[in-house]
Amino acid sequence: MSGCALCHWGTPKALLAGAAASGLDPADLSSPRRPSRPGCPGADYNSHRTPRHRRPIDRRCAPLGMPGAAVLAPFAAAGKSQMNMGWWMVILQPPRDGLKFAVLGSNRAIFRFDPADEDTRKKLCEGILNILEKDTKTSCQVACLEALRILSRDKKVLVPVTTKRNMQILMRLAKLDTVEDPLERVSEFPVIVEALKCLCNIIFNSAVAQKLSLELNLAAMLCKLLEKCKDQQFVDDIKCFDLRLLFLLSLLHTDIRSQLRQELQGVEVLTQALESSLSVRWTEEYKAAEDRDRPPLSLQETDCAIEALKALFNVTLDSWNVHSKNESHQFRYMAAILRHCLLTTGPTEDKTEELHSNAINLLSNVPVSCLDVLISPSSQEETDIKYNGMNMGAIQVLLDFMEKRIDKGSSYREGLTPVLSLLTECCRTHRNIRKFIKAQVLPPLRDVSSRPEVGTTVRNKLVRLMTHVDLGVKQIAAEFLFVLCKERVDSLLKYTGYGNAAGLLAARGLLAGGRGDHWYSDDEDTDTEEYKSAKPNINLITGHLEEPMPNPMDEMTEEQKEYEAMKLVNMFDKLSRDELIKPMGVRPDGTMAPLEEAVSQYQTNKQDSSDSD
Repeated sequence: MSGCALCHWGTPKALLAGAAASGLDPADLSSPRRPSRPGCPGADYNSHRTPRHRRPIDRRCAPLGMPGAAVLAPFAAAGKSQMNMGWWMVILQPPRDGLKFAVLGSNRAIFRFDPADEDTRKKLCEGILNILEKDTKTSCQVACLEALRILSRDKKVLVPVTTKRNMQILMRLAKLDTVEDPLERVSEFPVIVEALKCLCNIIFNSAVAQKLSLELNLAAMLCKLLEKCKDQQFVDDIKCFDLRLLFLLSLLHTDIRSQLRQELQGVEVLTQALESSLSVRWTEEYKAAEDRDRPPLSLQETDCAIEALKALFNVTLDSWNVHSKNESHQFRYMAAILRHCLLTTGPTEDKTEELHSNAINLLSNVPVSCLDVLISPSSQEETDIKYNGMNMGAIQVLLDFMEKRIDKGSSYREGLTPVLSLLTECCRTHRNIRKFIKAQVLPPLRDVSSRPEVGTTVRNKLVRLMTHVDLGVKQIAAEFLFVLCKERVDSLLKYTGYGNAAGLLAARGLLAGGRGDHWYSDDEDTDTEEYKSAKPNINLITGHLEEPMPNPMDEMTEEQKEYEAMKLVNMFDKLSRDELIKPMGVRPDGTMAPLEEAVSQYQTNKQDSSDSD
């Protein structure tokens, strides 16, 4: 299986799983043709990333039969799985211009290779690296690196590439060395970008390269390159692939992740890169300026922000507990930037959703005590959504994002559970956030004529998820509603019905009623007059108002009633003996148990109580 690391996108957790789940090669996203999903930052799709005046010279038109040209390696792609196109790598040797490398344009779409040509491709990699080791012209270096990037999609040919010497060659071309050389020559930028792309592919596809990265201190060099990009023009591509490489290293090598967090101040470095990409302007310590007339982020700014978010996610994976005042400040500062990120839009709707998705993933790693900066005192000039004098704009974005993911109807575990988990923790810890969200999700009940799961409101959609087939989705949706009800069973049943809430209550040991362990304020819920008048006729199981039904036993004699009762008992007994059903009871602690065990525990408790009397 070949792979291209240059175009992985979406949540960091989905880096390896996304393409596999869809049955595609991970590299398929970096096709030079416009991807099916708009705005995909493919490594091969450079037309939207590199300004025209800085694109490398295109040498795809070199004729194979021209004088002085030697065909180095022809590869014939066989069948649809190999993509119906020819593969030709040509080295041109004009008398005076030295070596020049030309790649036919159609080769950029190749991600699967003919196994019969594996040895030839390995030799080709060695030849390219020998050329790159020498001081050649910029146009030649770019062409060689483009060819190496295509070849590095094939894991089987990376053996000659993944040596310390060859990694150092690519690092030197990417300006990842100890030389304090500022980024001044714009003509070298295409070489730096292509070298970073090659390193991304090689590290993604080779475990040997991942180990060498730690030995060569690649993460530290990447952090230095980010520093060089500060206040520089035309370096967006360099910055983007620098951040993508840091993301891959922190994902694939746990030691590098620890090094970034502890030795290289990776959280601070990456936070600064994110802040720079979003062009944040501060008005207070943890409050960014909100410019309503600001245009959307450009595609390059959005890509850089997304890569920084993904890298930060990996570096902050173990940050649930804050142990120092400095760490608390760092995470509050990060949360304030993420609030600004949620209020920012990208160049397209899909890009905006991707940006917000990665921001939500990172917020899930921020200690919950630092999430109070998501809301801020609202000034009179602001016209954003307010609640109790607080600006709730970012929280409203989270709610809208959650509802949009529910409406998609698929990939709930990857797309929906992060935002539901984040909102649950915010509501559990911050009273103003909980009260604002409850007003949006669980407003006072008026019409109870329909079942709680029937309808188009956010409440209806969340109640439907409480019986979803995915256990994780079902649990987090129920937990979210339970927290909004201040973990009170009677309040939850009022909004969901006993049938929908039974799974959560059984898991929590609350089938007999009561409330959860977390403490909330004692302010009482206010029931509407409509609900109070309908409450006596509400079916507690279904949670909605039902018309009174005639009792079929009213017209039965006592003998008929006894006969029907015994008939029912015999039916249950037969089902139980055949082990088609298992009668269950509720223990004194509220949890479920086989009926015999539950009855036995009640009798034991009753006996102990009488003995103590």
